[in-house]
Amino acid sequence: MKLWESLLSRLGYRGAKGRRYFELDESLHMALVALAEREQRPAQELQADLLRTALAQRQTHGELYERWQSLSPREQEVSALTCRGYTNRQMAARLGVAEETVKTHVRNALVKFNLHGKGELRVALGEWDFSEWE
Repeated sequence: MKLWESLLSRLGYRGAKGRRYFELDESLHMALVALAEREQRPAQELQADLLRTALAQRQTHGELYERWQSLSPREQEVSALTCRGYTNRQMAARLGVAEETVKTHVRNALVKFNLHGKGELRVALGEWDFSEWE
């Protein structure tokens, strides 16, 4: 058995007729079957689609986190406050800096995230919890 097959086996990954699948606990299996019935799709097809979507989201989240780590602490703070809905003027007053300084931090963060506006930043990080910056 190859090393990767052994590892996958230990993680609960099983193969069948050349196809591999993960074993599901009963409640997850029942939820998947119910969703497949509602969508009138085979459960295996739905399972594969959900897994592909989850993996893509996980990769995107990882890439966003790497970009977040590349921000300076001030750029992180300004980005977090932007996502919380603060205006540049409000951030400047809160941080005790000029509004132009805030604009510079926002611009730097947008460049690092490869985004074009504060709205795109809010969408990209929309699922993140920035409550610690309140």
